[in-house]
Amino acid sequence: MIWEEVGEDQFEREKVLLDLEQECLEVYRRKVDNANISRARLHQELAESEAEFTHLLLSLGERSLPGRPERKSGTLKEQLDAITPALREMRLRKEERVNQFRSVQGQIQKISAEIAGQSVYDDPITNVKVNENDLSLKKLEEYQIELQRLHNEKNDRLQLVDIYIDTIHDLSSTLGMESSMIITKVHPTLNELCGISKNISDSILDKLNSTVESLKEEKQKRLEKLHQLGKALKNLWNLMDTPYKDCHSFSNVTDLLFLSSDEVSGPGSLALNIIQQAKKGEIDHADLLMSLDEQISRAKEEASSRKAIMEKVEKWILARDEERWLEEYSMDENRYSVRRGAHKNLQRAERARVIVNKIPVLVASLVTKTESWEEERNKVFLYDGVPLLAMLEEYNISRQEMEEEKQRQRASSSNTLQAKEKKVPGHVEVEQENLIGSSSRPSTSSRRLSNKSFNGGFSNATPLNRRLSLGPRQLGTNSINSANQGISYIKEGRKIQGQKMFLRPDLSSHLRDEAASVVSSFSGPLSP
Repeated sequence: MIWEEVGEDQFEREKVLLDLEQECLEVYRRKVDNANISRARLHQELAESEAEFTHLLLSLGERSLPGRPERKSGTLKEQLDAITPALREMRLRKEERVNQFRSVQGQIQKISAEIAGQSVYDDPITNVKVNENDLSLKKLEEYQIELQRLHNEKNDRLQLVDIYIDTIHDLSSTLGMESSMIITKVHPTLNELCGISKNISDSILDKLNSTVESLKEEKQKRLEKLHQLGKALKNLWNLMDTPYKDCHSFSNVTDLLFLSSDEVSGPGSLALNIIQQAKKGEIDHADLLMSLDEQISRAKEEASSRKAIMEKVEKWILARDEERWLEEYSMDENRYSVRRGAHKNLQRAERARVIVNKIPVLVASLVTKTESWEEERNKVFLYDGVPLLAMLEEYNISRQEMEEEKQRQRASSSNTLQAKEKKVPGHVEVEQENLIGSSSRPSTSSRRLSNKSFNGGFSNATPLNRRLSLGPRQLGTNSINSANQGISYIKEGRKIQGQKMFLRPDLSSHLRDEAASVVSSFSGPLSP
């Protein structure tokens, strides 16, 4: 329409239409090319995404992802949009897994460096190279197991170092040394004031072990030295009889004599000043001789002062022996029987009674002298390691108890005898006849009468008969009244002369025992 109105010729019209057709073809071609390029790019992106997804699955050691999309027949954009979220999730997993590997490997490198004794000041995690081709859980577990093993080894080494350090502290305290200097000399990092991690390498452990062994050897040497000095001191003290207060200042040395090296752990127990103190305790030989002379003179003076008391002690001991013999002799029922040597025993019994009667005076004198000696010297008088006053007091108590027991026995025997005499009053007539027959010759007739008793032995006579048979000369003035008082009983004695045959055996034996106890209470010239 325009061309007709303008009047454009046909040739120009065809030329313009041809140009328009060519331009349209060019635009179409460009559009088609762009579409092809876009399709190819989408194919490539999809292929790369799938390849990356597969590689991530392999590197992470996973067979598949639960949310992985399946290949569809949809458009490329739809397929690409479907795989992109799964790929993004796999990338996040990979990044997290790489960080885990980097952390574990960094700790492994750090602990390995500490065990090797290398100084670690930088963060080893930033320098770790992780193999991204193998990020499987199995590989991560292997690294974690290795890390745990290194942790255990590190802890064991730290504990061993702490044990060595504590041992050094204890040994240094016992030896009086400065432990911090010894530890710092081994390695500065072992000092707690250093503020950095301790060196736990094999070389440091060897140095700590050698240090502990050297300290133990030094401890043993010092202990042996103190043992020698302590024994020497005790020998000198025993030789010089040194007072306890003078020895007490060296108790820290003598207390170690029977202790082993492991048992000595007190602070400063084996310090050098202790050894110097023990060495100062040794005495020069000249001073020792002078001290011994003084000790000897004091011992002689003390022995001289003890002489009088010791003589009385010997007399007292002999008197006690005689007393015991007399008690055993008095208990012998056959001591008055006619046998060889009986008169010698009677004579010894008489001498023993004289000695025994002097014991109370002797004991009282001993007590007085001993108390005076102890007050003068302000010390206890010992006899065979026992205080003499305690021995004397114990003897007095036992003697008093024995006397009381004898008095009770005599009173009981007297009551029993009186009761039995009332039952057999005729027995007194026999005693009266014996007394009248012996009045002309008291000493000889008494012996003859005793031999003519019931069974022919003196031991069978009654106590009353025996006391009366001694006669006024033997009983003394104090016994005459008792003899006169017994005349009234003698008159009744004949009444039981015929009944004597019917006495019970147990009564006869009891009367013999009572007679023996009464006779032993007298100390006349002829009493045994």
